[in-house]
Amino acid sequence: MLDLQTIELLLSITETELIDELLIALLAAPQLIIFFEKFPAIKKALNKDLHIWKMKLGQKLQHTAVPPVISDEFYLYTETRNINNHLFFNQLPKIILKLEYLNSPFTPQAKKLSNTIEQTSDSFQHLFLRQWRRSLSHQVTSLHKSLIQEDLDQLIAELQERIAISSALEPFLVENEQSSSQLWDMSRSEKYKSDCDTLIEYGRFLSQQPELLSLAEQLGRSYQPTSVDRKDVHYEQFRTMVREPAILPEGVTGINQSNDIARILPSEMALLNIDELEFEFYRRFLEHRLLTYQLKGEIWREQIRTKAVSKSVTDKQARGPFIVCVDTSGSMSGFNEKCAKAFCLALLRIAMADGRRCYILLFSTDVIHYELTSESGLSEAIRFLSQCFQGGTDLAACLSETLEKIEQKDWQDADTVIISDFIAQRLPDSLINKIKNKQKKHSHRFHAVAMSKHGKPNIMKIFDHIWRFDTGLGQRLRRRWSIKKR
Repeated sequence: MLDLQTIELLLSITETELIDELLIALLAAPQLIIFFEKFPAIKKALNKDLHIWKMKLGQKLQHTAVPPVISDEFYLYTETRNINNHLFFNQLPKIILKLEYLNSPFTPQAKKLSNTIEQTSDSFQHLFLRQWRRSLSHQVTSLHKSLIQEDLDQLIAELQERIAISSALEPFLVENEQSSSQLWDMSRSEKYKSDCDTLIEYGRFLSQQPELLSLAEQLGRSYQPTSVDRKDVHYEQFRTMVREPAILPEGVTGINQSNDIARILPSEMALLNIDELEFEFYRRFLEHRLLTYQLKGEIWREQIRTKAVSKSVTDKQARGPFIVCVDTSGSMSGFNEKCAKAFCLALLRIAMADGRRCYILLFSTDVIHYELTSESGLSEAIRFLSQCFQGGTDLAACLSETLEKIEQKDWQDADTVIISDFIAQRLPDSLINKIKNKQKKHSHRFHAVAMSKHGKPNIMKIFDHIWRFDTGLGQRLRRRWSIKKR
């Protein structure tokens, strides 16, 4: 069976123009135009996605099998095209019967043409084949459009869903063009439906807690990017004038011995006039010992040379990723739980804006892992926000896994953030020593976000910085009162 690509080549049909026309019409939709005016970075990300979609669709079309009816008609067309004029007229009734058997759309037109035939017309065969080819091209084009329309409908549905998700989450997760673009990438091929309401709910809660958002921004910006000095070596060309011997001599610089007759001294020529010394002249000539004038010239020429030029360049290293450990014990349930989840959402917003990765570890009796900035980051965030905080507090196990994580290449420059009320058991001395070693020798930073003023000081003294957000009733009333006064 023929594939679609073979018929395309033989009928000179290209799917590229068909796809381009449909995409142009799609991007001209008023809904997309308004959306892209608001988020120009997303338009760049979408263009990249559309290019990939177009390539995949092109490959699908090229390897799609043609329906047997079109394939059989195409075989009949190629056979008819290769016969001579006389044989064509003899077989024309059979050709029309075969077209009728194949239920070809060209059948009525073929019958009409056969009724107007002139037996002596040589151009009739060319007209018949041209009209038949046009009918085949129309059938293949229709097949193209039906296949493209199926994928286009899926693409439109996906775009509508991703636009709805991006629009809903934009107030909470978008800080700049980079985070806007990453949000679009993270919404790819995700089926959130009503689950997206969980993200919106915590985003709204975060907007109602400006101190919590400010605390996350301070923590996120607390580490200044490091600078690395390096030597940047490049090569530059320069021009200089150099003096070189000339091909043509310009003046006498002395006398030397040679066999150059043109520059011989008169005293040497005198030997030829004396019979007894004539053979002496020839001997000196053969031995290159005749006294001759030494002539020499000089010229100046421009020469292009290359030299290495080095200069010191300071490269700013990007901020490292976040590893966030969240306490999910029973004491963290209720308002503490909402604040901890909203704080992680704020760190995700900062990570997306700065191009950093954000990794979440939930610890109680077990440790659960989520990477919120991966391609499936939104579904990971929804799963994380849907977790309930009930259980014990095994901070030591979580810190041990964190130390293993920062040993990995991609996480060696990570900021570790522990969100807890720090009402927990004392940490083992061996673990404390490992953390101090990381802080001292490798400059790793460990931050504590304390949700209670009753946290144990012995546990919290290992951290580089303690960020306090008291969730007690008094502090909650004070914050609410200050918001109302604004």
